[in-house]
Amino acid sequence: MPAPNKAQERLSQVGGHLSHSSITPSSSPKTSILHSSPDDVVVTCALRTPFTKGGKGLFKDTPGADLLAGTFKNLISRSKIDPSLVEDIAVGNVLAPGAGATEFRAAALVAGFPDSTAVKSLNRQCSSGLQACVDIANEIRTGMIEIGVGAGVESMSSQYGPGAVTEFSELLENHMQAANCKVPMGVLSEQMAKDKKIPRTEQDAFAASSYQKALKAQEAGLFDEEIAPLTVKYTDPKTDEEKTVTVTKDDGVRPGITAESLGKIRAAFAKDGSIHAGNASQVSDGAAAVLMMKRSTAQRLHQPILGKFVAASIVGVPPLLMGIGPWKAIPEALAKAGVSKDDVDIYEINEAFASQAVWCVKELGLPFDKVNPKGGAIAFGHPLGCTGARQVSTLLSELRRTGKKIGVSSMCVGTGMGMAAVWVAE
Repeated sequence: MPAPNKAQERLSQVGGHLSHSSITPSSSPKTSILHSSPDDVVVTCALRTPFTKGGKGLFKDTPGADLLAGTFKNLISRSKIDPSLVEDIAVGNVLAPGAGATEFRAAALVAGFPDSTAVKSLNRQCSSGLQACVDIANEIRTGMIEIGVGAGVESMSSQYGPGAVTEFSELLENHMQAANCKVPMGVLSEQMAKDKKIPRTEQDAFAASSYQKALKAQEAGLFDEEIAPLTVKYTDPKTDEEKTVTVTKDDGVRPGITAESLGKIRAAFAKDGSIHAGNASQVSDGAAAVLMMKRSTAQRLHQPILGKFVAASIVGVPPLLMGIGPWKAIPEALAKAGVSKDDVDIYEINEAFASQAVWCVKELGLPFDKVNPKGGAIAFGHPLGCTGARQVSTLLSELRRTGKKIGVSSMCVGTGMGMAAVWVAE
C-alpha cells in the first residue's frame, strides 16, 4: 500500500474544521451532530453471525472463539481492510473463563490479523459488546490507535448455566446491596414487573410484536446486510452424524406468535408470575464485529462510511432494579451528544425481558414504533457478550435503509447498570 499523502490529509482536516466553524451559535444541536468532521470516529463495516438457539441450534458444537474467528475473517473479507493496519481489537464476552482473553487472541491470529494486532477481552455483562466498541472508539479519539475493531461473542451452548455464577465471600454475602448482585436476572425481572405494575398482557403484547417484526424483516431480507453466513461442523442429535453446514439466518424467529399464544405459556419464576420463555430473551450463540477509524483515515483508505459514533454513557442503578438501566443511561447519552429524545429516529433497546423493556420505553416517553423496528432479543436471541456489537450493525443498516440519521443503542446490565450510545448513519 502506498504511503498516505499527509499533506492532502492535513488539507482535508483543515477544510473540515473550517466547514465546522460555519455552524453558527443559533444552529440546532441536531444540525451539529449531523455535521461531518475529519476527526469523527466512523464505522466502515459492521456485521454479525446469524444467532442460533443455545444447545439446539447449528452453532451448538462451535466454540465461541471459532465463531469469533469466522466473524473476523468475514470482516476482513467484506471490508477489504489490510489486517496489518488494525492496531487493537476489543472483544466483549461474559461467560468464557477469563473472559476468553487467550482464545480470542488466537482467534484473531487464525482469522488473518498479524501478531502486531493487539487483542483484549472485557466483561461488562450484557453491555460487553457495546463497551468493546466504545473502548475502541475512545482509543481512536485519543490517538492511541488509528484503526480498531470492537466485537462481541458468546457460546451459551457451552458456557451458560450454574457454572458461570461466581461464589461470594462472606464479606460480600454480608453486604445487602452486594448480595443482591447475585440474584438471578429472571427473578429480578419478575419482581420488577410486580413492583412497577407491568401486567403480563402488556409484556406478551410487546414480545409478540418483537416476533412479528423480526419475522417480517427476515422474510423481506432486511437482516441480510448485517449477517455474514458462517460454515461450521454440526452433530445431528438424532443420528450423531457430523455434518458441515452453512448458517445463514437467525433460527429463533418463529411464525404464528401472538399475544394470545404467549399467554398460554407457564410462568417461569412464580406460579402467579408474568415472566416466561416467550417474553424473555432467547439463550443464543453468536458473534459480531465493528470496524472503526477516523473519517480522515477512512477517506484515505477508500473505506465506505456507514455511520459514526457520537457519545456513550454508563450508569449504575440498584442491583435489584437491574432492568431499569436504559431509563437512566439513555438520557445521559443524549445529553452528552447534545440532542433530545425526539431527535432520535430509531432506538435499539435490548429486550432482556419484555417487562423491563416495556417499562423503560414507557417511562422515557418513547414511541414504541421507534423501538426495535426489526424486532429484538426476544425474537432472535441475546448472546450476552455479543448483543452490544450486534446492535450497531442492526441499527446502522436500518437507519441507512430508511433514510434516517440518528440512532441510540442501549441495554440493561446485570448487577444493576445501564449503557447507551448515540450513532449517526450516513
